[in-house]
Amino acid sequence: MPLGIENILVTGGAGFIGSYIVDLLIDEDYNVIIFDNLEPQVHGSKQPLPKYLNTTAQFRKNDMRVKEDLVETISEVDVIFHQAAAVGVGQSMYQVSKYIHSNTLGTANLLDVLVNKDHNVKKLVVASSMSIYGEGRYICEDCGSVSPDLRSIEQMKKKEWELRCPKCDKTAAPAPTDEDKPLNPTSIYAMSKRHQEEMCLLIGKTYGIPTIALRYFNVYGPRQALSNPYTGVVAIFSSRILNGNQPILYEDGNMKRDFIHVKDIARANLLALKSNNADYRTYNIGTGTYITIKDLAKRILGIYNSELSPIISDEFRIGDVRHCYADISLAKKYLGFTPKIKLTEGLKGLLQWVSGLDKEQIVDKFDTAEAELEKKGLKV
Repeated sequence: MPLGIENILVTGGAGFIGSYIVDLLIDEDYNVIIFDNLEPQVHGSKQPLPKYLNTTAQFRKNDMRVKEDLVETISEVDVIFHQAAAVGVGQSMYQVSKYIHSNTLGTANLLDVLVNKDHNVKKLVVASSMSIYGEGRYICEDCGSVSPDLRSIEQMKKKEWELRCPKCDKTAAPAPTDEDKPLNPTSIYAMSKRHQEEMCLLIGKTYGIPTIALRYFNVYGPRQALSNPYTGVVAIFSSRILNGNQPILYEDGNMKRDFIHVKDIARANLLALKSNNADYRTYNIGTGTYITIKDLAKRILGIYNSELSPIISDEFRIGDVRHCYADISLAKKYLGFTPKIKLTEGLKGLLQWVSGLDKEQIVDKFDTAEAELEKKGLKV
């Protein structure tokens, strides 16, 4: 236990990732306060306390958008893990105010309290996202490392899925995305995550509060809400398969992504707490490897022993990126982070967890979400 640190706040601590951070902190004998508004889209309309929630932690049902809710809690803690955020890339493009209020304003409220009220906070760890990169890093055989912008709608309508070099227009190959890659958020959600990261680092540096931002790649695992159609693709595929519906893939299904287990994400947060020379930096937290969405769907189908097959739609969503997977060199160097859970092992654990859920926890709402995207002109 780092010197002088006993009491820790986890915003969003009743959620998917936050709850695992809480578990690790309790295991390390910290006193933990959970600050969470039990968002109905995640926890259900009745907003029950999740069964998995660690009862050793103190739970406070509060909202980041209400600054007064934060003042007393922040005065009691030594460290803050800021995980609270509305999550949903497509949804954020037509619920703009909700995402900016929840993520940007919520974080502004936290920082405003840190700047203007008495406290003993010695470290702030904020959850960022790979979504702030937009497209990942690419290599052109003639021009070297490049950072292409999003593909045009005209290109996508031609089903020309791969990225082109912005300098010579040749097809570029995906490469691991490092933290120096220029940021290009392609959704309101991504933009709000950039706000969270940059505001926390700015205030941390200005006021001498050691701050670390962790850019999560595609997180999966138990406790992810299977009835939330705006959550991660592993949960969406699982929900469809368990309801007898085929997973639907956009484009040709060959998009490359980096999937990291939630327990590895929680470990990275604990390492950020204990590190002495990693402050005021941003770190990619992924596996450093990729799988295509098509292969992911097939692997999940196999683990679930399903005879279904994925549907390759040849459709696309405006704002989607083609390839993005992590370079985790900095996290290894400064945090001592190395992922431990392989994808197949993690998916098997997810299946085991899913088998114990009630049917009302596995409602497939994918078609409803898709209809909304189509109505808003975000799916072609």
